[in-house]
Amino acid sequence: MRPVADQAATQNARDAEAKNMTSFSDLPHSIQEELEQISFPLRYPGGSKLFVDSEPPRGVFILRNGRVKLYICSGEGKTLILRMAKSGDVLGIPGTLAGRQYEVTAETVGPCEVAFIKRDAFLRIMYAHKEVCIAVAHQLTSIYSSACHGIRCIGLSHSAAEKLANLLLEWPMVNGDTPSRMKFVFRHEEVAQMIGTSRETVSRLFTEFKKRHIAELNGSTLLIRNRPALQAVAAGTPLSEQNGTDGHSDSHFHPDGV
Repeated sequence: MRPVADQAATQNARDAEAKNMTSFSDLPHSIQEELEQISFPLRYPGGSKLFVDSEPPRGVFILRNGRVKLYICSGEGKTLILRMAKSGDVLGIPGTLAGRQYEVTAETVGPCEVAFIKRDAFLRIMYAHKEVCIAVAHQLTSIYSSACHGIRCIGLSHSAAEKLANLLLEWPMVNGDTPSRMKFVFRHEEVAQMIGTSRETVSRLFTEFKKRHIAELNGSTLLIRNRPALQAVAAGTPLSEQNGTDGHSDSHFHPDGV
């Protein structure tokens, strides 16, 4: 069981690391103009696939607005969501650099705006500007860190409750969010795919979190009512030991986000 303090320190370090990541939006203006000249602005509705696992690499997609889920599927059709991409992320880099097939599927979650850059053009601008290479290296570092964290969370957590608590505590904030009130538009099935469990287990845990005044989903808004209790669950404290005392948050949670 990890102490809550250790878990909080780990998250703070991860947040600091993320803030130091160089995104493509931080590139010099002249390079950004070159990127604009070789990119194709595209808009996709929710549920659109930017690229599919095993597809030959066509290039990279710079996510301008919206969210994209990246996932893999087993031969039996079981899905595991590896991460949720956010604005500024560049998708498809590993396959594009290696010249090998995409290893994941990227699917939009709601309407998205992207800038697509063909593989040859992207490689040329990398060779021409070391700043782009550095930005790509940071993106790859972020992907690697995210993968390690996901493996640690899913593979080393002792219970589904730990996995779900970690997911909710680390959910990234967007404009207008607060630590206790965040946009959350995913169904229980998708949450199950993020933490490697069943939809039924996720639904049961959401019910328990709500009953114990820990977290709740109201429509598409995640409300964390008792963050210390949620941190304790994430650190390994059994959910049955939570006393249900309301915390200082103004949160809310609803099954399936409807």
